[in-house]
Parts: sequence; structure tokens; C-alpha cells
Amino acid sequence: MPTLRFQALQQLHEAEKKISGYGDKKITAIFGSHVFTGRTLREHLSDEAYKSLSLSAKTGQRIERRIADQVATGMKAWAESHGVTHFTHWFQPLTGATAEKHDSFFTIKSDGTAIELFDGDALIQQEPDASSFPNGGIRATFEARGYTAWDPSSPAFIIETGFGKTLCIPTIFIAYNGESLDYKAPLLKSIAAVEKAAVDVCHYFDKNVTKVTPTLGWEQEYFVIDETLANARPDLMMCGRTLLGHSPAKGQQLEDHYFGAIPERVFAFMQDYEQECYKLGIPLRTRHNEVAPAQFECAPMFEEVNIAVDHNTLLMDVMNKVAKRHKLKVLLHEKPFAGVNGSGKHNNWSLATDTGVNLLSPGKTPRTNLMFLTFFVNVIKAVHDNDDLLRAAIAGANNDHRLGANEAPPAIISVYLGKYLTEVLDEIESRVKEKFSEQEEVTLKGDIHKQIPELLKDNTDRNRTSPFAFTGNKFEFRAVGSSANCASPMIVLNTIMANSLKQFKKEVDALIEKGEKKEIAILQTLRSYITFSKRIRFEGDNYSEEWAEEAAARGLNNFKTTPEALDAFVSEKSKNLFFNNGIFSKRELEARHEIMLEEYVKKVQIEARILGYLATNHVLPAAINYQNTLIKNVKGLKEIGLDEKSYYAQLQLVKVISKHIAKINDHVEAMIATRKEANNEADMHKRAHAYCHSVKPHFDHIRYHADKLELIVDDALWPLPKYRELLFLR
Repeated sequence: MPTLRFQALQQLHEAEKKISGYGDKKITAIFGSHVFTGRTLREHLSDEAYKSLSLSAKTGQRIERRIADQVATGMKAWAESHGVTHFTHWFQPLTGATAEKHDSFFTIKSDGTAIELFDGDALIQQEPDASSFPNGGIRATFEARGYTAWDPSSPAFIIETGFGKTLCIPTIFIAYNGESLDYKAPLLKSIAAVEKAAVDVCHYFDKNVTKVTPTLGWEQEYFVIDETLANARPDLMMCGRTLLGHSPAKGQQLEDHYFGAIPERVFAFMQDYEQECYKLGIPLRTRHNEVAPAQFECAPMFEEVNIAVDHNTLLMDVMNKVAKRHKLKVLLHEKPFAGVNGSGKHNNWSLATDTGVNLLSPGKTPRTNLMFLTFFVNVIKAVHDNDDLLRAAIAGANNDHRLGANEAPPAIISVYLGKYLTEVLDEIESRVKEKFSEQEEVTLKGDIHKQIPELLKDNTDRNRTSPFAFTGNKFEFRAVGSSANCASPMIVLNTIMANSLKQFKKEVDALIEKGEKKEIAILQTLRSYITFSKRIRFEGDNYSEEWAEEAAARGLNNFKTTPEALDAFVSEKSKNLFFNNGIFSKRELEARHEIMLEEYVKKVQIEARILGYLATNHVLPAAINYQNTLIKNVKGLKEIGLDEKSYYAQLQLVKVISKHIAKINDHVEAMIATRKEANNEADMHKRAHAYCHSVKPHFDHIRYHADKLELIVDDALWPLPKYRELLFLR
């Protein structure tokens, strides 16, 4: 086995660097070239089809079948001009990955004529096997029918894989009886819910608003390591993270990787995947080194939530495919390496009107400020009332390793506002009045060289420890995990905001009916919301132990593990919330709860199996081999007549190694036994808790003793690539 590690190191040394770059092309020359949108629509559709498709994307109006035939014809012509021969309905089932079944345009007519055909029926729907995807009991093997249905609001695109090209049509995925089995269907419902509620409230301030769109800007963190080194680690291959491995002497403590120069090989990979993303219309803007060695980040411009979710899901697929060209491995796991920062996917969320207003951007006039404050305070109230749901939305086996690890927001959901807006809310709470203190534009004063231009100072600082922070014109949900589908937190955020706005309008209208002026009614309602939701606001260090104690005193939830966090989805409060806003039926919620628990169990189960395998097939043989070498050395020294002092150190090492071997063996056997007991639990909720509290605790014990052995055993005998190699060699 040791040869696999050293072969990987040799291949790394001999690897050819792939040269990549944009050449003389501007980004604008390739942006959206593989997307059926904009000018491409105009060129390939009739006026009737173009107007119908545009109206559907804008208002959600249903497209007639005859129009779908026209769209399909134009889409096929465009795709064929790019060399496409197959199409697929591209959807996002509850596996955490995307799904696609390819069909060719090729068909044979009844008279034997072979033609290329793609009609409206094929565009609108397909029929995958619903029982083979996670469904929480909604579908059984003998009830397998399910449907994918075209989402006209998200444009079709062409994916290149190797030498082939496929037309991908974004779709929802539902069961035979209409229950949603994916992320997109409930996301679209949540978008519609928050749009209606927000438009109704906007009409207090501007009757011209006819549409409000939730927007999202995600920030994707990820690790990049050499592929050959990754392949020599069974845990990385099967689990996406290292289950063993001692921290290197140098990690991130010098803080020299963050925003440092991007390594040449990684830079070539970045340019390559950026080009693929630009072809798909993904508006990437930022790239940089992150805090941990071998960790990086990219981020796009803001987009409508539905499109942004599709683009992030696409990005993860593209990154994995492109990395293979460069003999690299992308790790999207939230915590692939112990001892250094894990990865998140910050979700920056806001609301935008069709009149060009960001509803979460503070205005400069009292009237505009009142509209901003209305939506701003409603977000805080929504988070306060549903902090358990927001925690559940980002729960998962992967993210459990990251949340609260003094590098990421804790499992306690709180809201950070910043000094200025805290003062504004305190002002409203202390007395109701129609006018507020206006913040003037502030420049950053300091001992700056005279040649440096004046810097404008934001009205809020950044709190990198807060899970839900206001950052100037948006809220940043920082607790989302790097491998997650953004739809999960966005469904919850849109829904709780819609619910809060509906309640707000109801309360304001009631005051107006009693004779209050509109502005006073709004302020009185806001004041009550500010007072009621004050406990969710926190401006300090969320990493501190003091905050955990204070949060407990405030009565805030602190769900530290996924099984307990997921229970929020099936509380009566949550069931009524989602049902009353038209997002999920109670059956759908219960099914999703079952699916998420089962996913948790399976991930921990796989890790347990791999960890047991690594311990017994890699770590223990290497330790015993080295121990035998030491014993042979001791015997040799004895034979030549040296006293015990001469081989005392070797004897002590033999004893230490024996102790670690015994501990590893004991915990592996105990882990297997507890896993078998957990599997006997018929109830998935009880099984998940058993895996969490009985199986998983053995992981840390096995790792501790294995990592101690890594420091002792001869490097030439150690079979697994070490952290110093994984994190620093590329």
C-alpha cells in the first residue's frame, strides 16, 4: 500500500501543467453563447412564441401546447447549429446532485423515414422513474411514475461533456399525484408567495410596483488538491473528506494564504471553468484564495433566486468536470480537513422591485426609509419567529463538522445589524415619530497618504461570526454549507418572509380601519415587531462561549446536530406555515423530513465503514510493520550484548504503538457493534439519533489514536498521503 502514496507523489512531480487562458477573447464574446436566451430567442422564435415565452418567464403565465411546439422547433434548430444531437430534462432531485436522462432528436416515422424531431410534448414533460429517487414513501417500486415539467423561467442551455453536447432543459420533478420530489418546485412556489406578499406591502408606498423578485448572490468556497493524491485516499474518494490525518506543522496560522497569489496550476483551472461558466451565462465576478491552504472562492453577480440556484448547481458540476482535465480534485465538502477552516456558501439575499428599487437598501428620504424599514424589520421578525427552520434548512452531516467550530457561524441563529441600524431601530422603539435621523455620507478618516482618494464608509461593519448578517443592502446567510443546494435555505427564507409580510399587512390594515393614518399604523406595527424580535439581534462575537450562555438565557435555540435540527420541519407550526403559504403539503414535509434523516444516516454509515476499513487495512498494518522493525532492532541490539538502556527508547515506542493499536481495534469493534444496533431501529428518526450519538462518537477516538501513530510510524511505511502533501503540493 505505501507504494500508492509514493506513486501519487511521483505522478504529481511528473504531471504536465495544462495551459489555459482567454487568449484574445473578451468575456462578453463568450458570455451566454450556450444559453437559449436574449438575442438567440429572437433569432429562432416567431414573434408570437417569443412574446409568450418572455411573458411566461416574467409573470408565470402558462404556455399553450401549440406555442411549446414553436419553442421546441426553434430550440432544436439552435441546438443543432451547435452540434447537439441529444436533449435532456435537467432537474434537481433530493439526492443533492443533478439528474438527467438523454434522448436523441433522432426518430423513425411509420414509413421508415429517419428524421430529427423535437416537439412541444418532449419539451414540456418527460417521465423518469420516481421510485428510484429519494421520496420519503411518496412513491413505491410498484408506483414508479413521476414527471419532469419544463420551467420556462430558467433558460435552456448546452452542456459539453468530452466530445459530446447535450441540450439541457431545466425542469421541476413531481410524483404521479403532484407531490414535489425536488428543490425547484417548492422554490418556485416560495418565490411566488414572497412576490405577492411583497407587492401588496409595496403598495403602501408605491402603487407602480407590480413585481418583486427575491435575488441571490452566492459565494462558493472549495478546496483544490491533486487528483492522484486524492485517489490514494479512500476517505476522500468515498466521503469527500479526510477521516484521518494529523495536522501539518504549518496550516493557516500565518494567515498567508488568504488573498495571496493564486497558484499557477489552480489559476489555469480557474480560467478553464470560468470560460465554461460564462458560456452557460453564469456571471462569475470574483476569484481568490481563501483562508485555509488549498482553499479558494468564487462569486457571481446577483441574479433572480431561481436562476442563481440553477447556476450554482451548474457551477459545482462544471468545476468537477473541468478539474479532471487538470488532474485536480475539487472538494466541496464542508470540512474536508481537520485543523483548518471548512467551506461555506454564503447566501446574500434581497428583494428587488420591477421599478428598480432594492427593498433592503436604505434610502435617503423619510418616505423611502419607511419602505426600507418595513421590509428590513419584517426580515428580522421572520428570522426571530422561525430561527429553528432556518437552522434546519442548513442542517446536514457535512455541515455538522463546520457549524460552531470557531471558523463558521454557530448553530445558534441570530441577526447582526451594525451600529447605525441598531440605533435607528432603538429610536423607533423608544418613540414613534414620522421623521428619522438621516445618516450623512461618511468618509473614512485616518492617517492616509494624501495621494490616496477618500474612501466612503459603509453604514455597517462586517461581522464574520454572525450566521445572518445585514451587509448594507442585503442579508447574508453565512451558515449555508458549501455542498448544499441553495434552494433549501431560499425556500425557507422566502416562505417565512412571505408569511411575515402577510401578517404585517393584516395588522396595518386593521389599524387603518380603526382610523389611524397609514404612516402611523406602519410605524406602530414596526415598533411592536422591533420590540418582540429584539432577542434575536446580537452585535458581538458569535464564536464566544459567553454568547452561547447569553443565547440560552434569551431562550434561543441551539440545535448542535442534524437529527435534532431537522425536527423543526415537522412541527405543527412549520406544517401550517408551509401549507398556508402553498409551499408544501403536510405529507410532502413529512416525506422530506424522512429523506433528510435517511441521507444523514447513510452518510455517517458510509464514513463509519470507510473509517473501519482505513483503520484495519491501512493504519494498523503500517503500525504493526513498524513495530516489528523496532522489535527486530531490539533483538539485534540484545544479541550483540548491549544493555537495556541502549534500546530503551525502542521498547517504549513498541509499548506506545501497542497502546494505540489496541485502542483503535477496540473502538472499531465497538463502532461496528453500535452500527448494527442502529440499523435495527425501524424508525428513521431513532436510527439517525443512534448514528449521531452512538456510532459517530467512535470516529474521534479512532482518529486520535491513528493520528498519533502517523507521528510515530516511519514515513516510508505510512500508506496515506499526509496533510502537508494534500494541502501544499499541487
